[in-house]
This record gives sequence, C-alpha cells and structure tokens, in this order.
Amino acid sequence: MAASRIVIENCAIATVDANDTEYASGYVVVADNLIESVGAGSAPAGLENVGRRVDGTGHLLTPGLVNTHHHFYQWITRGLATDHNLFNWLVALYPTWARIDESMARAAAQGSLAMMARGGVTTAMDHHYVYPRGSGDLSGAIIGAASETGVRFTLARGSMDRGESDGGLPPDFAVESLDDALAATEATVDRYHDDSFDAMTQIAVAPCSPFSVSTELMRQGAELARRKGVRLHTHGSETVEEEQFCKELFGMGPTDYFESTGWLGSDVWMAHCVHMNDSDIAAFARTGTGVAHCPSSNARLGAGIARVPDMLKAGVPVGLGVDGTASNESGELHTELRNALLVNRLGAHREAALTARQALRLGTHGGAQVLGRAGQIGSIEAGKLADLVLWKLDTLAHSSIADPVVALILGAAAPVTLSLVGGRTVVEDNHLTTVDEDAVARSTRTEARRLARITAAG
Repeated sequence: MAASRIVIENCAIATVDANDTEYASGYVVVADNLIESVGAGSAPAGLENVGRRVDGTGHLLTPGLVNTHHHFYQWITRGLATDHNLFNWLVALYPTWARIDESMARAAAQGSLAMMARGGVTTAMDHHYVYPRGSGDLSGAIIGAASETGVRFTLARGSMDRGESDGGLPPDFAVESLDDALAATEATVDRYHDDSFDAMTQIAVAPCSPFSVSTELMRQGAELARRKGVRLHTHGSETVEEEQFCKELFGMGPTDYFESTGWLGSDVWMAHCVHMNDSDIAAFARTGTGVAHCPSSNARLGAGIARVPDMLKAGVPVGLGVDGTASNESGELHTELRNALLVNRLGAHREAALTARQALRLGTHGGAQVLGRAGQIGSIEAGKLADLVLWKLDTLAHSSIADPVVALILGAAAPVTLSLVGGRTVVEDNHLTTVDEDAVARSTRTEARRLARITAAG
C-alpha cells in the first residue's frame, strides 16, 4: 500500500540536525509515520497520496520536545511547601505522597501528560518511585494514560527500600523490600518495554536516589537493567546536603558512589547534577552518562545552578526535564527552554552560557540522546520518526522578533498549531485532539481533593 502523506510547507524550519541546518522557508513531507524529506522552498511536485497539506506561513517547525525527567503523581500535590529546600520539601510531602492509589496516579498522569503535550512535548518520561502497599497497579495506570494521550513514553520504574526506620525520608509503608522492588521492576520491563524503532512505550530501571535506596538496590538494579537491555535513571548531585549524606554514609561523593555501584555509563542518565566538580563532569563525559537538567525545579527548591555549559563543552549528553509539578507547578517543558538559557546566564559563564539554539537542542536532540533514542527522534531528518511541532509566531506576542528560534525560546509561550507523533495529530490549534482537557482538569481536581482528605484523616 502506498504511503499516506502530510505536507507542511511555507514555514521556517529548525532541523536541529548535526549541522543545525535551518530554512527561512521550507517544507517537510511525512510519509506514514516517518519524515520522508525536508528542504528549502516548496515541497516536491507530483507527490501521491497527500492526505493533508498544512500552510505553515508565520510558523516555526521544530522536532517535538523531549522531556527527560518528571514525577507525574505530583500533579495532584501542586502548590504545597512552596518555600522549602529539597529535604524539608520531601519531609513535608512524603506523608501525602505515601497515600496515592491507582485512580490518583492515573488522573495525575493524565494532567501531567496533557499539559506537556499541548505545549509541544512528543516524548515524555515519568520517574515513578512511590508504590505504597495496596495501592493498585500504578505503573499500568501511568502507561495507560500515556497511551491515551498519544505521546511516546518512557516509564522509569522507580523504587525505594530505605524507609524511616532505616534512616530514610519516606514512611515505611511507602517503600518496598529489595526483592519486591527488583521483582516488580523486572515484571514491568517484561510486560511493557518495546525496543522497536517506533516504540511508543519503553521502561527504564530507576531506584529513586542514594538517600532513599540501599546500596544493594542500586547495584542489583544496574545488573537487572543491563541483563534486560534497558536504560538506568536516578537522581544525582541535586543538593549540597546529598553530597554530605553520601560522604557520611559511603565515604565518597555521589559520582564516585555511582561509579562504585555500576551507575555510570552510556545507558545511564541522572536528574539534576547541580553540584558537580570538574572531576565529576569528566567522569560523566568519559562514560557517556547523561544529565536531565531541570532549571525551574532547581530554582524553586533553591538547589543551585547546574554547570550545563561545562557539561556540554566536555561532551556530556544533556536534556531538559520538567521535574515533578510539586516543584515546577507550570508542568511545561517549553518553560524549561527559556529558563535553561536564563538561569545558566546567572552562572559563571554569564551571557556566554547558552544560546537560544543550544537551548532548543537541549529540549529536542539532547533529550533524545539522554533517552537513548537519538537515532529515531530529536531532529528533523529523512528517515526519522515524524515527531514534529509547528509553533505559531505571527501573533502580537512575537510580532517584532525577526529570528524565529529566538522568538520561540525568549518570547512568550508560542501556541502550538500542530503537533504530530509518528505522523498522528496530537495537538491541533493549541488543543489536544486525543483527550478531553476539561475532563482531565475535573478528574485531577477531584483526586487532589480526595488525597488531601485522606492525608488529613491520617
């Protein structure tokens, strides 16, 4: 059967390929779920089976945004503990998070995914690590919500086995035993992980953090991931307190501890990595370990400024992350494009820290690298999956900014006229086509109130 085609033309295009190729006015042809061709000027004449033509005048076409770190369940605990650092924030919120159930997890995932997708995210991930006893099938609920929304998705199946009685922060009933965590993680990989080129669902092994899991869970988790051929994810070097914790408990800093447990490598990515010295960065570069940079969350919790320019210079793969919406209430990755540029210019490199195009690369190709999918997504190139976003830049908000990439990154949030995931429409004229946004809003409000009542009742 001949391929069904979509033609998008007359738009500016930022391909984010290896040469940062851009077209002031160009076209992209999508054939079924793949990008067939991209170039300057008009689309080739005589194309067959064109089911749709999109006039992109006044728009910028980019690869879909790729989110590399999130905690979906936090959507129903937004706006709490707003003046806390990380550890105090965790202490304040763990008693609430420990009471989530399957219905809450699904609603929270729907809210998180809807907000990201309508803002240009075509590949999402969720680091879910809270599995209270008797809470139901949380992983299945989250994966189901991603399938309904229509975005590509990586579930980083998290775990914690260090509860309060072992010196950890979460209540004991919200953590798993070592054996249960490993068994549940392996079962999730076996049931859901898809390693095909156009996979919609993938699984990573993701113990929560050095201060909430045992060394044995870290070590055996890495062994499990490599035996199954999936990626590894955790939090790393987020705060000064974490570094002190690692030195007191393990006799070494976070990066050395990660290396000692098998947690550095090209199949690993860490969230945050704020407090990294030159030796840490060199170790990440040497091993190909990736970083999910979450500037808004780091600012919200006062964690600090990650050394992203130094990481990039050293060759560390870096993507962007929303992080949980209890520490980044907007829940949008587009916000991170702007904030990555602005926050890093407050650091040592000042105005030379990042350019607008580097910020776009972090949110697209960089994210694809970090998730191990740079061969399929993250740039607009023939043969790659048709995950594309058409941003409207001809309104008052961007009317006097000549450079479309600068307009997208530094201007107000641009409306999404069209978002495709594998050639399938997910957003049309700034509205989701796959789910009812109003229904999702009602559901998340209901579940947030139910969780608050349950927590108040003790």
